[in-house]
Amino acid sequence: MLSIGFKAAFKHASAERTSTQALWIEARSRTGLTGFGEGCPREYVSAESLSTARSFVEAHRDDWLAHISDERSLKNWVVANRSAIDSNPAAWTAVELALLDLLGKERRCSIDALLGLEILAGRFRYTAVLGDASPETFRLQLGRYLGLGFITFKIKLSGNLERDTAKVRALAECGVEGGAVRADANNLWQDPGIAAAHIKALRFPFQALEEPLRSADYAGLARLARRLETRIILDESFLREEQLDQFADLCNGWIVNLRVSKMGGLLRSLKMLQPLRERGLGLIIGAHVGETSVLTRAALTVANCARDILVAQEGAFGTHLLETDVAQPPLMFGSAGVIDIGAFGVSEKPGLGLDVSSRQAA
Repeated sequence: MLSIGFKAAFKHASAERTSTQALWIEARSRTGLTGFGEGCPREYVSAESLSTARSFVEAHRDDWLAHISDERSLKNWVVANRSAIDSNPAAWTAVELALLDLLGKERRCSIDALLGLEILAGRFRYTAVLGDASPETFRLQLGRYLGLGFITFKIKLSGNLERDTAKVRALAECGVEGGAVRADANNLWQDPGIAAAHIKALRFPFQALEEPLRSADYAGLARLARRLETRIILDESFLREEQLDQFADLCNGWIVNLRVSKMGGLLRSLKMLQPLRERGLGLIIGAHVGETSVLTRAALTVANCARDILVAQEGAFGTHLLETDVAQPPLMFGSAGVIDIGAFGVSEKPGLGLDVSSRQAA
C-alpha cells in the first residue's frame, strides 16, 4: 500500500480524498535491480479495493515468478489471463509496470524502446482539474490555474444547482469560454431528463460532459448527447475493449477517458488505441486523483502513441497535490500545464526513467 497525504482535499460526487489510495509493487531481479509499479484500485470504478488488490497479488505471485522472464512472456501472461485482469485491472497495472520497469533496466533501455514504440519526446499539455469545492475555494483554485497559464479546464459537478452555477459564473467572469471546459458529473443522475435539465439550467456551453448518468447506461447517454447537442465522455463506463461494440454506433462524438490503472495496465491501454481510431472516437488520457510519477510516466507513453486522436490529458499533479512523490524530481506539469520531456530526461534512462527509492516499508 502507498499512502501519501494531499496538500488539499479533493472532492467529487463519488468520493472525497485527503491521501492516495494505491497499491505499490516492487519487482527485483537476481542481479539486484528493482522495478517499481503503482495501481489505483477504486471501488466505484473497477470494483477493486486495496484488500482485493493484495489478494490478487498473493494468488498469482508464484505464477509470475515461474512464467514471466521477459517482455514476450509478460505479454503472453496478459493474453492468457484476460478474465483475471478484467476483475483486477488496477492490481495488475501495479505488477505490470514494476515488471516493465525492471525489464527495461535489465535491457538498459526505456520502456518505450523495450516495447518497440516511438521514443517518448516533446511537450504534453495538461488540463486543470477543479474539484467540487466551495465557491470561495473554487475561485481561488481557478485563479491559481489561470496564473500558471492553463488554457483548458475540467470541473466536477455536484448536482446542486446553486453550487454548480457559482462554478460556471466564476469561469465566465474570468473569461474562460465553454469550449475550453469539460464537466464531470461522476454518475450523478439516473434519469437523462433530470440531467439535461440541470445542465441546461447552468447556461454554459461545455465542450463535453463526462459520465452524467449511471455507469454503462449507453442508450441514456446517447439520448442525453442528442438532447444537449454535446459530446459525452466515457470513464467509469469504459473499462474493456469489448464495451466499444455496446455504444460506438449509438451516436456520434463519443470521447473515451483512458486511465492506465482502470484499463488493466500499459499493454492493454496501448492495444486499445487502434480500435478507437477505427471507430473515430476521441481520447482523453486521464488519471486517478493522487497518482504519482510512476503512473504519470506510463500514461505519457500512451499519449505519445495517440497524438492523432488525443483530445486532452489529465493528471501529472506530482507535488502540486501530493505532500511528496515517489520520484525525485517528480514528473509533473509546470508552467501552462506543460511537461517538456526533454527537461526530465526520462527517455534517456532505462525502464520508466525515474529516480525512485524503495518504499518496501511504506
